[in-house]
Amino acid sequence: MKSIINTLKPTLLLAALLLTPRTALPAADTPPPATQPNIVFIYADDWGWGDLSCHGSTWVQTPNLDRLASEGIDFQQFNVLNPVCSPSRVAAMTGRYPSRYGVNSVFGARRPGPEQPDWLDPRAPTTPRYLKAAGYRTAHFGKWHMAVDKLPGQPAMADYGIDESAVYHGPGPGIKPHEIADRAAQFIEANKDHPFFVDVWIHESHTAHSPTPEALEKWKHVDEEQKRIYAAVITDGDNHVGKVLAALDRAGVAQNTIVVFSSDNGPERTSTSKGSPGKHGSYYSVGETGGLRGRKRNLFEGGVRTPFIVRWPGHTLAGVKNDTTVLSAVDLLPTFCAAAGVTPPAEAQCDGENLLAAFNGEPVLRTRPIFWQHTGAGGEPDGWPRLAVRDGDWKLVTDNDGVRVELHNMKSDRTEEIAKDQSKAHPEVVSRLTKMVLDWKATLPTKPDPTCLSPDKGAPKRAGRNAE
Repeated sequence: MKSIINTLKPTLLLAALLLTPRTALPAADTPPPATQPNIVFIYADDWGWGDLSCHGSTWVQTPNLDRLASEGIDFQQFNVLNPVCSPSRVAAMTGRYPSRYGVNSVFGARRPGPEQPDWLDPRAPTTPRYLKAAGYRTAHFGKWHMAVDKLPGQPAMADYGIDESAVYHGPGPGIKPHEIADRAAQFIEANKDHPFFVDVWIHESHTAHSPTPEALEKWKHVDEEQKRIYAAVITDGDNHVGKVLAALDRAGVAQNTIVVFSSDNGPERTSTSKGSPGKHGSYYSVGETGGLRGRKRNLFEGGVRTPFIVRWPGHTLAGVKNDTTVLSAVDLLPTFCAAAGVTPPAEAQCDGENLLAAFNGEPVLRTRPIFWQHTGAGGEPDGWPRLAVRDGDWKLVTDNDGVRVELHNMKSDRTEEIAKDQSKAHPEVVSRLTKMVLDWKATLPTKPDPTCLSPDKGAPKRAGRNAE
């Protein structure tokens, strides 16, 4: 793959040199497109940054994702906004920090910290709602998990602007993991004659691991059972991506479709208890972070930096690795809306920014810091941070009170090695960023909105590790 800098025209190179972290292209400068593109957002589950062969995986193979990357841009600095499922998905759906809705951990899990609501506020901004108002057909297939399952009073998918859905961990018609890509393909072919937006939120590589016989056969030569099972699971997930790409080709709409692939957080921890595929939690969770520190449930990059590949024929450059543009999940709503020629209303109060220019191969530097809060399971050695902030190249992780800190420069140390902690060398940066993140935390709700609580007073079942 070519470096993005090597593909830029001289004028764009000059622009890149002149840009500062405070002068990125504003949303208002993006003209509406002549033809509204379709948008397909494939969101994997617990799929680590290193779980792609094009990211240097040591044993898995992802030919469909490799193809997608070779036909578009592989953004190397994309962050989700929480290292577990529910809040990560809230950020991707709303363009706002999940903590603004009191969602800091998994729905249904009893965790330390503020009480959570029972579902995502249906008044929250959502990409499907804004695109539906602009004439798009909208759909969501696969995981939802932005609510406690099946509680009385729970909003319907239509309340979030979604026309058609089949989900698990959510309301309405259910779906099994192996059906997700097929349902998405049906939707694509049925709506090929007008613009559509579809979430394809696949199960892989979340536990329980239940690979297909075909995928197991492909990896029968691998002696180590954990790697064999996990590689088969990744193969199934990659095949789902292939089914979606094939549906776009059959429908004749691939040239006018934005395809995005990402993951909700880093790879799961590996259990020491064996069990069997489909029966036990995470014995086969041997996913790779690509050398990043931490995993799922950690605010270090291994937990929150995930793959982010974008293909948009005629817009994205083909086969480019962009390791300079910093994107986050809250940027998705304003960016998708900009691609569709839609201006979110002022009340959307997006925490992200429109980075559509980056999809077009331009050198864009973000103007806003990125904040994280995680109240879920933690612990040593890498799960202790409860808060984090990134501003420019600096990232600070800290505890709830801003006492324990680490400071890392993401440009020079993407691995966040403990030995490279810069907090003592740059106390002024520590002071500034600590104040910034604590001030942000002070703006967040400490109690759930009462309209987002079920009238059922019975305590919900604890979600448990496998629900995360």
